[in-house]
Amino acid sequence: MSRADRSAKAEDRGRSGIGRRRFLGYVLAAPTLVTAAQIGSAPEASAGTPAAQGPAAEIPSGDLTDLVDLNDVLTLAALPTSNLIRIEVNKDGTVSFALPRAEVGQGITTSTAMLIAEELDVPLAQVRVTLADARPELAFNQFTGASNTTISTFTPVRVAAAVARGRLLDAAAAVLGAAVTDLTLKAGVVTDRAGRSVGIGALAEKAASVAPRRVAVELKERGEFTVIGTPHNRIDALAAVTGRKKFAMDLAVPDALPTMVCRPPTINGKVGSVTNLDQVRALPGVTDVVAVSTGVAVRARTFGRCIDAVRALQVSWKPGTAEGKSDESVRKELQAAELPMGLPALTPSVEATFSFAFRSNSALETNCAIADVRADRAEIWSGLKAPIVAKTAVAARLGLPPGAVTVHVTEGGGSFGRKLFFDAALEAAEISQKMRKPVKLMWHRADDSRQGRTHPMATSRVRAAYLGSTVLSYKQRHTSVATDLSHGLGEVFTALAAKLPVGDIGFSETFFQLSQNMPYNFGVHSRLLSETDKGFNTGSMRGVYSPDVVCARELIVDALASKMSKDPLRFRRDFLRDARARAVLDKVAEAGNWGRTMPAGTAQGIAFHSEYHSVSAVLVEIDCRPETVDRPVRDGVAGPRVTKAVCAVDVGLCVNPRGLEAQMMGGLMDGIAQTLTSSLHLRDGHFLEASWDNYFYTRQWNTPPELDIIVMPTTTGKPGGAGELGVAASMAAVACAYGRATGTMPTSFPINHATLSFEPKPTVPPVPASPTDGMEHVR
Repeated sequence: MSRADRSAKAEDRGRSGIGRRRFLGYVLAAPTLVTAAQIGSAPEASAGTPAAQGPAAEIPSGDLTDLVDLNDVLTLAALPTSNLIRIEVNKDGTVSFALPRAEVGQGITTSTAMLIAEELDVPLAQVRVTLADARPELAFNQFTGASNTTISTFTPVRVAAAVARGRLLDAAAAVLGAAVTDLTLKAGVVTDRAGRSVGIGALAEKAASVAPRRVAVELKERGEFTVIGTPHNRIDALAAVTGRKKFAMDLAVPDALPTMVCRPPTINGKVGSVTNLDQVRALPGVTDVVAVSTGVAVRARTFGRCIDAVRALQVSWKPGTAEGKSDESVRKELQAAELPMGLPALTPSVEATFSFAFRSNSALETNCAIADVRADRAEIWSGLKAPIVAKTAVAARLGLPPGAVTVHVTEGGGSFGRKLFFDAALEAAEISQKMRKPVKLMWHRADDSRQGRTHPMATSRVRAAYLGSTVLSYKQRHTSVATDLSHGLGEVFTALAAKLPVGDIGFSETFFQLSQNMPYNFGVHSRLLSETDKGFNTGSMRGVYSPDVVCARELIVDALASKMSKDPLRFRRDFLRDARARAVLDKVAEAGNWGRTMPAGTAQGIAFHSEYHSVSAVLVEIDCRPETVDRPVRDGVAGPRVTKAVCAVDVGLCVNPRGLEAQMMGGLMDGIAQTLTSSLHLRDGHFLEASWDNYFYTRQWNTPPELDIIVMPTTTGKPGGAGELGVAASMAAVACAYGRATGTMPTSFPINHATLSFEPKPTVPPVPASPTDGMEHVR
């Protein structure tokens, strides 16, 4: 449909108000064309339209998340400042957009560029997406979490691009002396019916406005999409694989020298005294050594010199916040904090308590930041998912007004919730202020494992009562070491509320209820959260509560199926409330050949998970035979192996199928790891793991040789959440498969946690010696 046809349709509908796909936007005053979306754009679909009908509109179960979930809250909170996010057309024909989110490998710069390319009709290669500095005026609109980026930006970004498209066509009409209705814009070039053309770069100044102007635009219908929904490689892929992609540690900030911190042997210990400061300051390459709130900071010419200095420091330490604690002692705390389940069921029931160990939230890129603090100002560079809160906290720590602190958001090498926390930025700022010099701070792998963020240890007790072929009730009591949600929803007020002695309890419970749902018709159901012990550095690791909660639920679902003598797949199909849910379940069952005959010691497992308007199902096959479990792995645990995995995902409307496939693959690897191998061992107030070599994320020996990701056709017409979606169903499917293969339902995760397969590295010095025996292990 031509722009003129769409405009005519919009006028017909718009006489009584804004139409179904008509929105308001702004042309802003600027030398070249700059556009933005209007505050509170009209809803994209109203009741009775095709987008609001079908499977997504089935009868709700009474869950809070049927009315509103965490993602909805974030999307609505971001709307009022959507007009502050701007698209600019440049004179060289490129289109610029500063995305107020964090790119940490999930591919949002690519998907955002695709939205702009779609509505503006420019080649994807001409769209330049960068990351915006911290902008407090954006309030809730600069927070990367809860799989919300594409959902919350999908309409505002497209509206701004559509406004730019309209202005470019108007400017081209004047240049070419043609009617707008006789023009087409394709691949960044406007052409009239006579074949004359002009590029958008030549129109950038002519399409600009000397004063803000409010305009109405109509977005493309789904059937017109040529970019959205088409698989695309990441726009930063070449730079990433050739080493040209810039992360925080790659930036050349003048005089910012490598800096590291000598950290305590136990979690959150404090410096008592240092006996050899002068000797360490005199070491080759060392420029500065100072005590800070988290340890003793060393600045040197190279990171190698930093490591030498950290290892040489002789520090006496004060106790930390988890002194003397172990896995067993924390597990007893959780048992004491568990909320009551109520009276025993009067009918037959299935009941079990599941435990989940601490897990490391370390990303591939170690925690790092650059800081340049002066007497009257400060500048920070770091990968940050809540940069507004970071800016405020840094200003408070330094005693500067927030306006004197500039925070640059750099691209990050992984996060999974880790970069919601800005401890490296805060630490770098403190060190720079004390040294009065710029610093390039990097944590060691051991720092990340032992003092960094973790997924909290938790237990989940579940009781499901049934009678005949009916599930009468389902109760779940999830008890966890306190999850640090002090980042709030990305701005100051919720961050403050999450830190208050009482506010944090309410914030965590609200977060929990808004992120969980019951997809099955299980009668009267309830789920409650209890948290205890704030002495650990926890975080919002990928999926937050969902992986543990869903794993426990799906194991109970398998147990109920067994009690009712039903096949696990058939049981789920019978009780799932939603047609989209049954569709993904059917798809993995078909693609994975559910129910096929398998050798003893092997089995299939299947599980389902839904969140943030998306649904997913995973089928796996696992090998638990002794010859597989006992495979020799140097300093590691082989354990069972997932030999096949099939994942089907329905996100409503997928912007970039290739990116979605990658997200699901990553989620699957997370799920396998959390069920089988990945955990931290707590002993005497510290974690034994000190790097990736002894923290067993899914390795090559445990990666399934057969892997199939199936992206379902568009259903709702709107994007759903995808960033965390794949973890919970994957973890649960592996656990269910393990139970069927061994004949015993697993209740402690990961399966291999009881086996310590490595010699723990010492905690003093905190940085282990670099290995020198690499060639001995080359085959």
